[in-house]
Amino acid sequence: MNHPSPTTFPAAAHWEGDGTHRIPFLAYTSDELYRRELERFFYKGHWCYVGLEAEVPNPGDFKRTSIGERSVILTRDAEGGLNVVENVCAHRGMRFCRERHGTRKAFVCPYHQWTYNLKGELRGVPLRRGVKAADGTVQGGMPDDFRTEDHGLTKLKVAVRGGVVFASFDAGIEPFENFLGPEILRWFDRLFDGRPLKILGYNRQRIPGNWKLMQENIKDPYHPGLLHTWFVTFGLWRADNRSQLRMDAKHRHAAMISTRGNAGKASDVSQVSSFKASMELNDPGFLDIVPEPWWGGPTAVMTTLFPSVILQQQVNSVSTRHIQPNGHGSFDFVWTHFGFADDTPEMTERRLRQANLFGPAGFVSADDGEVIEFSQQAFESKPFHRTLAELGGHAVEDTEHMVTETLIRGMYRYWRDVMEAEG
Repeated sequence: MNHPSPTTFPAAAHWEGDGTHRIPFLAYTSDELYRRELERFFYKGHWCYVGLEAEVPNPGDFKRTSIGERSVILTRDAEGGLNVVENVCAHRGMRFCRERHGTRKAFVCPYHQWTYNLKGELRGVPLRRGVKAADGTVQGGMPDDFRTEDHGLTKLKVAVRGGVVFASFDAGIEPFENFLGPEILRWFDRLFDGRPLKILGYNRQRIPGNWKLMQENIKDPYHPGLLHTWFVTFGLWRADNRSQLRMDAKHRHAAMISTRGNAGKASDVSQVSSFKASMELNDPGFLDIVPEPWWGGPTAVMTTLFPSVILQQQVNSVSTRHIQPNGHGSFDFVWTHFGFADDTPEMTERRLRQANLFGPAGFVSADDGEVIEFSQQAFESKPFHRTLAELGGHAVEDTEHMVTETLIRGMYRYWRDVMEAEG
């Protein structure tokens, strides 16, 4: 096969045929494609994660976050309602909020002190009626047809389910439950079943790789038992564990479901170099795992909601992982570790201890950030090439095992449908 020279940059991603088992590197390196992704996935037609209700428990509380590259604020207003507004002043377009979390009665833009309530409504405009001069005449001011109700902050559509808050810039978006579909909604509701949540802490990191690589990583059951010594040695995630892979009808969302077993036991999987039969823990508390009634069997469920969030349950550690792109080759990754309001102190301590497996320096997740960075470096140096996602064949289908890359193929089936559509 003849390839362009390394100095030739194709204008569009070239797929080999109609399938999605060979993904062009250009899908990770093209600024033009990235800008189209922001518009089609983050700003239109999709519900994006913004936070947990427990992060803004009281009237006046707010959280600043992002949808795509656009800064937004989740607020709880004086009546207790939840709102998501864009962090862009209606006057001169300034990002007026700099704090990540806080409590306010109103937002005031420091540039010209335009003031908004927590619903995003404009409530104050300095010098709106001008200034009275010494001779009694009025100088300046806003024109007579200026109406404050026409100049509020951009308000997003909001969906709340099980204590989780999603928002969309698209006023005509489908209901959240339809967006997830019945199969993925079932796994969402398993974790967020209405019990009040309790925030335990945050991690955040910037990963120098394309944002889709993290969606791929958590849709990829091939690597965990090969890359992660912790997973394969202690049986937390192995290819020979009982497992299921599930997708929504459009193949954009997925759930990887695994039931722990075979810790330390020999099998085909134990022949991989990452398996360390002699590995022991100085602190066995990291594997102090207590089954919880709501698990219903599986010990780990990783749910990817396209495009913006991963919902993690790995034994007793539960968290959301928020993907915030910034350029085609970088994204911020924000972890919110939580528990439940009725957890015992012992369970809270257990969740915090097991959270050390994850996060930027986690015993497991540090590996993922590194391989994503190295992959992006290669993509940038060889933009005419492509990856393979052919484990398990070329089909896109649910399976009862992990020895497949079907979820990645499914995501790119959806990606092609949206990105290659006219308009």
